[in-house]
Amino acid sequence: MGQEPVRRRDHAYRHATVVVATLLLPLALVVTRGRRFRERACEWAFRIRYPAESLAGLTPETRAAFVAARCAALWHDAELIGVTSGHRLFAEQEELFQEAVTSYGSEPRAREWVLPPQESAHVQGIAVDVRPTEGARWLERHGDRFGLYRTYANEWWHFEYHPSYRATGRRPPMRPTPGTLPARY
Repeated sequence: MGQEPVRRRDHAYRHATVVVATLLLPLALVVTRGRRFRERACEWAFRIRYPAESLAGLTPETRAAFVAARCAALWHDAELIGVTSGHRLFAEQEELFQEAVTSYGSEPRAREWVLPPQESAHVQGIAVDVRPTEGARWLERHGDRFGLYRTYANEWWHFEYHPSYRATGRRPPMRPTPGTLPARY
């Protein structure tokens, strides 16, 4: 997995987020009446840590799997998983694809990084691009418990929700790039 350097501030943010989530536990317990209070406190802490992120537009199943995974990462391993991009509108994905075509000089080269909207898991609401690198590593190791899988070798940050693989205990095939056809079993 490609890596970004670990920044010193990431370590501080990680611990501060755990502390905030822990301090929010009593309020979450009262508000949720005991049901899923740890998840609620975790999500409140993530809203403070990543105020601009949005999980809107993800399918309900994808959102639930992602929230469960990142709460497990926080509570069990003090690991943060933030979202840099989730659901994208068709027009937004089309714009990203056209920008990539211009930047890389051809559609085949652009497809190494961005898919057209009719093929994008982001448009379908089943993909999330995550940060920081340590969070992506955690999700790559443990995401299968939640049906979340890294699907492209060249994108350490991209994960997709595939519950059918979780049911079989297998992982979806890792594709070299978004535009590469999946390998056959």
